[in-house]
Amino acid sequence: MKIIVLNLLLALSFGAFAQKGNGDTVSFASSVKCGMCKKTIESKLGKEKGVQSVNVDLKEHTVNVVYNPKKTNKQELKNKISKIGYDADEVVADQKAHDELPACCQKTSKSH
Repeated sequence: MKIIVLNLLLALSFGAFAQKGNGDTVSFASSVKCGMCKKTIESKLGKEKGVQSVNVDLKEHTVNVVYNPKKTNKQELKNKISKIGYDADEVVADQKAHDELPACCQKTSKSH
């Protein structure tokens, strides 16, 4: 009985691990400026359903996302970035969320 349970747990673990690598990748131009922007987007977007990993490139001003296309899509990801307070390609940052960002992260601040 213990062997059956152990085998079942191993199979489930392997299945979950294998699914992690099956995501699509997308990159969005964004209004990111500093380390706070990077931390905010990576932590908040990383918790969203279907998002497997997030990397903000401050040099290129992009948000790079690996996601499960069965659980989310590019437009939803853009909308989620906007609701955090940042632009994502043609989707402009939600004004209320943008205004709540630290001053250094707002579009009107000078680039670092």
